[in-house]
Order: sequence, then C-alpha cells, then structure tokens
Amino acid sequence: MSSTLSQVELNAILDFTVALARKAGALILEGSEAIRASGAMDEKKNSVDLVTEYDVRVEELVKRELSAQYPSFKFIGEESYAAGARTSLTDEPTFCVDPIDGTTNFVHGFPAVCVSIGLISGKRPVLGVLYNPFLDQLYTGVKGGGSYLAQGGRAPARLPLARPRPLPSLSQALLGIEWGSDRSADMVRHKGQSFQRLAGNPAEGVEGGRMAHSLRSLGSAALNFAMVAQGGLDLYWEIGCWPWDVCAGAIIAQEAGCLVTGSHNSPLDNDVNQEVLEGRKYIVIRAIGDSETEKGVDAQKRLIKDFYATVDDFEPK
Repeated sequence: MSSTLSQVELNAILDFTVALARKAGALILEGSEAIRASGAMDEKKNSVDLVTEYDVRVEELVKRELSAQYPSFKFIGEESYAAGARTSLTDEPTFCVDPIDGTTNFVHGFPAVCVSIGLISGKRPVLGVLYNPFLDQLYTGVKGGGSYLAQGGRAPARLPLARPRPLPSLSQALLGIEWGSDRSADMVRHKGQSFQRLAGNPAEGVEGGRMAHSLRSLGSAALNFAMVAQGGLDLYWEIGCWPWDVCAGAIIAQEAGCLVTGSHNSPLDNDVNQEVLEGRKYIVIRAIGDSETEKGVDAQKRLIKDFYATVDDFEPK
C-alpha cells in the first residue's frame, strides 16, 4: 500500500479493525470478570490512574494482529509508550491504539470502557474504531465515508443520531469534562475553577458563570468524543490526554459534522494535524444546525471561542 490510502483500502482496513476490536473487547470482558473474581488490581501513578495486566494483554493482541496484517504500518500504543517505545509521526500510515480507554472505569466495573483503534495517514486521523464491549457499542468512522454507531445487533446508524439542532449559547449545553489522572494542586485548581465557571449561576454570585445545563464525565476520552459525535454531549474539553486517547474519536467526530481542534490558540479549521494530535489539549463540539441568523459552522466556532474565554489554560504534565 502507498502512504496515501484509497477509499477501497480504508474500507478494507475498517473491516479488519472492526473484527479485531470485537476480539479485543472479548479479552476486556474476560479481564473484567477476572478482576471481579479476585479483587486484585495494580496501580499506576496514583489511585485514579489504574492499569491491569489486561491493558498490556489487549495492546499485545491488537499490535500483533495489526503487524501481521499490515507489516509496513507503524504503531503507537499507550502501553508501548509507557514501556519506552517512541514512534515519530510521519506521513506513513500509523495505527494509534489505546487498548483500554477508561482504565479506572474498567477496574471499578463502570461500563464506559472501550478499545480505541485509530489510523493516521499524512499525520492526520483517517479511520477510527471504538468498541465498548460492556454495552456492545461499536463506533466507526472513515475519512470521507461518514461515522456510525452499531449496537445490539441493529443496523449501523449514521452519526449524529438526530438532525443537528441549533445551540445558541453555552447556557443551553451539556458539557463533557474530566478530572484526569493528574491531581496536583495546580491541576485541580485550574480545572476546579473552570468547572465552577462553566456550571455556576452568575446571578447567584459565580463571577463569569455560564450556567451550562450540566457537566458530564464518562471517564473515557474516546467515548466522550463518540458521545459528542452522536449528539448526546454538546461539547467535550480536555487537557492532559495523549494521541491514542483521541485519534479514533477525532475522525469519528469529524465525520459526524463535529469541529475538532486543539488549544485556545489553535486555528478553528477542523484540521486535526500533528500539532493538534500531539498538543495534549483538545476540544470537540457537535454538529450544529443552522438558525435563522447563524450558520452551524459559525456557531461552532463562536461557542468554542466562548468556551475558551471561560476556562483556564494550563500546561499538562
């Protein structure tokens, strides 16, 4: 295969990675049963960021099968990175994998967990597969081919699941946020103050409060992206994630009409390039329908600017 993948090649890779994601999902369920039976868990960094032997086993399975099927493709994985492996991003096709996104959920039995398999080509995501075996939810997206949710044996439904609605302001939005694994004083202060302004009522003393409908934390960056893609969340913001957390979700979201970008000074051009992928600051907003006074894409850009004017900007560790 050339470094530029055709639609036919992408569709073939999608078929293979979907089957592989389901195989990885079976291993995740096996691990969940083993953890429930034994009560054992290993810790990584702190009590919030947990990893188990199944995190490594799932990545080994995925990497082995991808390498056998696509030996010329490069590979970036969370556990490989943690073990010291470094793969520089080039224009060559590169799989970007999080074996168990939502590790803390996985250990606690909270069913927002998925395997995330993304494919990067030309330093941009071009294919994404997310599979949550606990809820049998399969999200897929291919550049130029749309994104879909298949669940429970039903035919895949194109995303977003409903016709995009207008979104006049953040006060009418359901926002995805996460505390993350870094619980240092500075990180908790920045996020805490940001969450306070997003949720707080300015009429009752919260300076700069936007009084969003509410804030939600799924505990999985990939599934937060998927939830924005399907329209269940209006926007998701995160500082501190890594490329494998967002690669698959980003293309699924883009193909569902979402706008994805990086930090507060990133261009609002929906180009998830290397700078955005590796920048560790991400924001995605759902597809927005046109109103009588504003195009949906203009509303997306306005609301991202409004959001970034509300929250703190800070550097992840």
